[in-house]
Order: sequence, then C-alpha cells, then structure tokens
Amino acid sequence: MNTSHMPSSPDHATLDPITLEIVWNGLRSINDETWITIQKSAFSTNIKERHDHSTAIADASGQLVAQAEWSLPIHLASMLGLMQILIERYDDDIHEGDIFIANDPHVAGGTHLPDLALVSPVFVDGNLVSFVANLAHHADVGGAAQGSMSGGMSEIWQEGLRVPVMRLYSRGQLNRELMDILLLNMRLPDERRGDLNAQIAACHLGVERMQALFARYGTNTVTSAFAEILQRTDRRMKAAIAQIPDGSYSFEDVLDDDGLEARDILFKLEVRKKGERIVFDFTGSSRQVPGNVNLTLNAVQSAVCYGLKALLDPELPNNQAAIDAIDIVAPLGSIANCVSPGAVALRANTCQRVVDVVIGALADVLPEQAIGAANGANTSIVFAGVDPATNIPYVYLETLGGGMGGRSDRDGKDGVQVHITNTSNLPIEAIEMEYPLRVDSYGFVENSGGAGTYRGGLGLRRVVRPIGHTCEMNGVGERFRHQPWGIFGGAPGASGRFRMREADGAVDELPPKTGRRRLRPEQAVIVETPGAGGYGKPAERAPEDVARDRQSEKFSIDF
Repeated sequence: MNTSHMPSSPDHATLDPITLEIVWNGLRSINDETWITIQKSAFSTNIKERHDHSTAIADASGQLVAQAEWSLPIHLASMLGLMQILIERYDDDIHEGDIFIANDPHVAGGTHLPDLALVSPVFVDGNLVSFVANLAHHADVGGAAQGSMSGGMSEIWQEGLRVPVMRLYSRGQLNRELMDILLLNMRLPDERRGDLNAQIAACHLGVERMQALFARYGTNTVTSAFAEILQRTDRRMKAAIAQIPDGSYSFEDVLDDDGLEARDILFKLEVRKKGERIVFDFTGSSRQVPGNVNLTLNAVQSAVCYGLKALLDPELPNNQAAIDAIDIVAPLGSIANCVSPGAVALRANTCQRVVDVVIGALADVLPEQAIGAANGANTSIVFAGVDPATNIPYVYLETLGGGMGGRSDRDGKDGVQVHITNTSNLPIEAIEMEYPLRVDSYGFVENSGGAGTYRGGLGLRRVVRPIGHTCEMNGVGERFRHQPWGIFGGAPGASGRFRMREADGAVDELPPKTGRRRLRPEQAVIVETPGAGGYGKPAERAPEDVARDRQSEKFSIDF
C-alpha cells in the first residue's frame, strides 16, 4: 500500500502535538503489553525465554502503524503481508470477534512456516477502526524434520504445515475443526496449543486496550493520529535519505551454501539514490536455489528497511511508511524473490546477508554509521527426542548469537544477536530444567573477533549432549566457509563451525547444514558461532585496548 493513499480525517489538521504524542505512546504501551502477555503465557522456551515473537497495530486499511519495542525487525513484513492479503480477500467480511491466522510465505504474506501470525479487527460502534496483530515462532510446525528448521529441504511442503489466511475465530467462536487440523499436523500439540492460546489472549487484550483508547480520545482523533504517525515517518525517512549523496553504490557477498547442491550463492546489490528516493536493485543475484535459504520479496523488504534505518535513523518507527519510502528491485525467481514451491525455512540467515550488502554498499558514504560484517549467521540448533524420565517428546530450538562488527568509535559486542534478529540466548538453567540435555560449557570463542582500530565481537561456543537417551540434532550455520569481512582495513572475524565430540575425546567436523543427525548420550555437539569483522587498521588500535584484550583472555598472546 502506498502512503499517498493514506486516509485523512476531519480532525487531522487540528491534532495538536501533545495529543499526538499521548496517543502514540498509548499505541506503544498496548503493543508492549500484548508482547509481554505472549511472553508470560507461552509454553515453549522459544517464546517465553528467547522472546521470538512480535506484536503490532494497523489502521483500518491494514497499514502497519506501530510495532512493539521488543519486536523483531524481520517480523515487520510478515505482518504487513498478512494484513494486505486479509484486506484483499475478506474486504467487507470482517466482523467483531474474528481472529485470522496465517503463516505461508507464498500465499499468505509470511516469510517462513514456523512464524504463525494472528490478526484481530477492532470495532467501535459497529465500525472497523483498526487491527491488532502478533506473530510467534513456534518450535515445530510439522514437516520432514523435527523443529521445522533443518537444512537441506528442497520444497515448501517439507518444511511444515502451510496455513493460508483463514478465520480461526468467527464472531468470537473458535473454529475447532481448523484448530484440530493445526495441532494434528504439528509435533508437541500441547505446547503448540499453549503458544497459540498465548497469542489468542494477546489478541483479546489488544482489542480491549484499543477500544479503550478510542473511547478515551475519540475515533477521529485516534485515526488522525494513525495518519499523522505514518506521514511523519514518511517525511522523516525521506529527509534522512536525502542526506545520502546522490549516486550509485554497489556491493557483493555470498551465502556459504543451501544445504544441498548450491555453493557461494551470490547477493549482488546496486543502490541508486537521487533526492529523497532510493532504489535497492538485486539484479544479478543468484537464481533461487534448491535448498531452503530462499527469500520471498517481503523478507527482503524487512531486511533492507532495517539496514537503511540502522544506518540513517535507528529511532524511526517500524511501520508501513518506512517500507514505502524504499524501492526494491528483485527479479522474480531469484534468491531475493523466490517463487513457489521454493523452500524458505532458513530465511533469517539469508536476510542477514541482505543487511550485510546494504551496509557494505553504503559504507563509503556513511562511514561513521557502518560497521564490520557481524556474525551474519543466526546459527540455529535443534535437539529433539523423547525424555527418558517422562516418556514425553521434546523439541529444543535455539538460534545463537555471535560477534557484532567493529564500529567507528568502539569495539563490536561479543556474543549477541545482531541486526534483524532480536532474540535472547537461552539460559543454561532453562535448557537443563526443560529438556533432558546437559550443557557442558558455554562461553566466547577466543580469537574470533577480527582485529582493527576497533575489533569485531567474539562468537559463542556451546557444548550440548543428551542425557540417558539418543536424540536427533539439526544444525544450520552460515559464515562457516566465508569469514565476516572487516571494514576500512579491519581484519575479518573467524568463521563458525559444528563439531562432534566422541566419548574418547576425538572431535570430528560436521557440515554447516547438519540435518537429522543421531546423537548418542556419550556424544556432544560443539557449536561455535562466527565472530565479526574489525573496523579500521589494526596498527592504529590503542595500546591500552590491546593490553585489555590480552588480559581478558579473549585473545591469545600470539593472536
């Protein structure tokens, strides 16, 4: 949807700045409260501990107005895509008490199947005035592999249950047949039901809070605020874009592989900027690949929007206007705009590479904002099996952080999620309390940060083994074959890797995309995530910073 078609209101011209700010903070508060509701009510560690979920508010035309402070940037376009299809498909057939559900990347605006999105309309005096939406990454949605996130899948049907935009609740009544179909096709149905109920509760609360906001300030005032928020975001984004020198800028980078047959998958970006308009052109990038690292166009939109915001105006609201200010060219059937039945489960790894090429292309004209390549990987691991103590199946899913790139005035952070993923690392206590697993060690990977005037951050090392049973392990890594590059003379960070440790201490390397491997109790998986690239020439690093690196033991003496 284009911001030029944003609805106007009779009160729009008279909406004073103080009222606008109060309404804006009211929307943020509602988003945050519904986000916390999901976190506190969910059953799975992936949501209640890792916080892999988002909430948002849209206007009556489906334009996303506000996203929760703790939401994930990668979820922005998923909710936008769902809203657009919902409006087009149901139009005048939306009623009070409805809740819609969807996840499919090819027909429902999603980016991968584990992200189940729910949307509820908000009515005031019988009129549709807005929507509340939320999205949560479910630890398993069926498919060929436990956890629905294994590498090497070759078509969307292998990745889990596909859900088009459907009505889960109709006028307040649950569609039990649809819920039964969903749970029947997903592993751990009790956990899935608990997570879905958390999302449903957030929908109910969001509707209640929005109706209270409309009741307090009036429909015209709140809808005027929607329009003003979008228009101000549009003006602010375009003003920031205008500060970039006019010209054409380019950059290239590659994904390691697709888990099947493709290697060195090319992302080629040309950025063309003139005045307030900017075009991100991915022409020349690889065609879509057999493995599940492809992106749908809305996933690319999220990544590009995040990258530009991070460089220009990090405090800019995440909403429809921020995306509409950007033009994207991505040939249909390419890695950046795949077609059905393209497999997409590992889209987060690929989105990270999109962010890298956006930063790389604009680094020379935005040197103070650019950073060295971060771990750019979203390294994921899944352990799944049957708990020998309870005879109940389990699925432990986690994406691990790594190094953040060196910056123009300070070092990169160690062991963090970067860019479009905003999740937490799962605490050891939560893993060992919830699952029959033992974490033998957890810490930083020494020497993994790239040298520079400001060094890159370190990757993480986690060693995990099953207790008293044999389980299945899936691992997906990127930046395992290609190191995260440094910037302005900075050195690259270390690559990541998966290894298997046997009972006798012998250690074997595992592939970057390790799918459905059996893991016995005497074996342990060693996960090492990538570090990050440095910023500036290493010779210009302050001696006291070098000494501190040695003293911390993050770097060895001879590094």
